[in-house]
Amino acid sequence: MEVNKLAAQSLRVAMLFLVALWLFTTTGYYECDQYICAMVFVTSLMLLSIPTILNLMHFEKQSMKYFIILCIMSVVMLLSIFISYNFMVLLVMPLLIATMYCDRSLIFATSFIDCICLFVTMLIRYYFFKSSVIAVYGSLTGGLVYGAFLKMFLILVATLFANYIVERNMVMLNKTIEANADLFHNQEELIYAFAEISESKSKVTGEHIRRVAEYMRILGKASGFTDDYVKKLAVASMMHDIGKLMIPEEILDKPARLTDEEYAIMKNHVLYGEALLAKCPGEIMQIAKTIALQHHEKWDGTGYLGMKGNEIAYVSRLMALCDVFDALTSQRYYKEGWSIEDTYKEIVRSKGTHFDPDVVELFEKNYDEFQRVLNAIPDKGIY
Repeated sequence: MEVNKLAAQSLRVAMLFLVALWLFTTTGYYECDQYICAMVFVTSLMLLSIPTILNLMHFEKQSMKYFIILCIMSVVMLLSIFISYNFMVLLVMPLLIATMYCDRSLIFATSFIDCICLFVTMLIRYYFFKSSVIAVYGSLTGGLVYGAFLKMFLILVATLFANYIVERNMVMLNKTIEANADLFHNQEELIYAFAEISESKSKVTGEHIRRVAEYMRILGKASGFTDDYVKKLAVASMMHDIGKLMIPEEILDKPARLTDEEYAIMKNHVLYGEALLAKCPGEIMQIAKTIALQHHEKWDGTGYLGMKGNEIAYVSRLMALCDVFDALTSQRYYKEGWSIEDTYKEIVRSKGTHFDPDVVELFEKNYDEFQRVLNAIPDKGIY
């Protein structure tokens, strides 16, 4: 999460502040043992470095935010107990971190623990540094009232303010999400309409586009992509044959075998597709551009452009299998569709030659899903 990285970066800044403060304490401003000061600051620096270490280890779990907040609280308590109780004002920092996560329950939990820290720290200071507490507050009661409870009140005020900020941010965030969802939906419809035009030119029904998108969704999910990326991948796949808009109809619709010259022209549709999408902004269009260019590449290098193995983008390797599966199982005016069993055998047979072996394994594991999509979205008619 980006917030984890930002929070860890904030703690690195706090570490620099601690180093400067440590140097300041060596001047004798604080009446504390230099050895204790050294131990406190070294321990504090180690605690503040934990989030950075976790980031370097790519620890991206939700629990990361709790590590960060607890590390800050521990450092504040150490400084407040052994250096000066005035450092308790830094307990506002965990609240700021909780606010960054836009998590109201985390804000209130942090505020509650902050208050406990204030109370416990004052008791510990009175137990170990009684003379210091009495010198400032007169008694333990004075320390609790003016040192702890007054700061608790300030923490509660800060909590209400933080909650207000999060509430306002969530309202704006929800509006942004809704706007993005509408934009994505409109973009999806536009892409589908554009892709359907390219398919209808070669007398192929729009169900081919929808099926291929669903096949890509299945393999994308099986590949471990995020839901957001899987959605983009499915939409982008609709544009795989957009370059056919530039191919003459007499070649696209020719019922007989293409001549070598005609086949060379047909193969150019991948280059036309890339050119059409090259300057289109957005992640979806960039995925579509890659797929449009490479979806006829083969694992062994015998495809249109001669790319092989890992030279072919992974999304294009997924697309290659999905496109062939739908092409083989679909009936066209110039051919009968294969049975799904024969198509399955052909794809498995082409493992390591036409298709990436890993992608074929994903197909085998999700074969039932492919079959479900094929049955759920049949062609409406053949021209």
